[in-house]
Amino acid sequence: MTAANPLTDLLAEKGVLLADGATGTNLFAMGLEAGEAPELWNESAPEKITKLHQDFVDAGADIILTNTFGGTRHRLKLHHAQDRVHSLNRQAAEIARAVADKAGRKVIVAGSVGPTGELLIPLGALTYEDAVAAFVEQMEGLKAGGVDVAWIETMSSPEEIRAAADAAIKTDLPYTYTGSFDTAGKTMMGLHPKDIHGVAKDIAGGPLAVGANCGVGASDILSSLLDMTNADPDAIVIVKGNCGIPEYRGAEIHYSGTPPLMADYARLARDAGAKIIGGCCGTSCGHLAAMRQALDDYTPGPRPTLETIIERIGPMRNKTADESGAAPARERRRRG
Repeated sequence: MTAANPLTDLLAEKGVLLADGATGTNLFAMGLEAGEAPELWNESAPEKITKLHQDFVDAGADIILTNTFGGTRHRLKLHHAQDRVHSLNRQAAEIARAVADKAGRKVIVAGSVGPTGELLIPLGALTYEDAVAAFVEQMEGLKAGGVDVAWIETMSSPEEIRAAADAAIKTDLPYTYTGSFDTAGKTMMGLHPKDIHGVAKDIAGGPLAVGANCGVGASDILSSLLDMTNADPDAIVIVKGNCGIPEYRGAEIHYSGTPPLMADYARLARDAGAKIIGGCCGTSCGHLAAMRQALDDYTPGPRPTLETIIERIGPMRNKTADESGAAPARERRRRG
């Protein structure tokens, strides 16, 4: 995209931006039930979504993501809400826009667009054209509600990234995209971090930024970040990692990351070349506040090695197939 837009303008002004933290895990803490669609809360509990956005802004977020990760008809049909795509996405964008507009400083509203959950032909039944149409439907709602950018995230398939990018162009929205490198250092569909830049660069003016989100743990996503910034040192790269490592405690998932660990993750991400840094699953407002402080107090350090990352953040959990004998199981299907 060559035209000026709020995201690139704010990035030019501040140099590095802080994106928000988890949506799902924070909503579960606010009473969302397992199996319930977070997107339905845009209509039934808008005050809770407002509070989450406000808490992230108060913690220092420059970018807040709408509560629309599963906002395509393919995901909403699991909750019999496929006929409410436009309204649920529009409402989500309006909620986030209202919080951003009264922040007293510039806050970017990013329209979260997650995968459809369907496999594209030839691996599945979804055609490329149908995928584009589903993303257009979602993005039209997000645009009507006032988002600044389409935030395509947690993607595995390069073709699905391209479909979402095509939809953004058709909807006249600037866009970013991030992959989830959670399977032996690649996405589930085999995309390597170093190849993220080329996935949709030929679609109109290309993305505003690319990167990684979710995945397995903070050390793993920083490893992916090194690959991405090595491949294109000039690219605007996003990293939005999980809060440490997910661990089951009984029936509940607990994330091991502390605020000091996430602050160090933010410093390492900055030194590794990330321009947009945030948190994914398990990242609370407390974690985000520590990351804000770390970035505000930033003293440039050397580009970290993988050994430095492991020493400071903890061991890699996402071993390659060669190292562990088998690719790790997919961790999740929902952001945050």
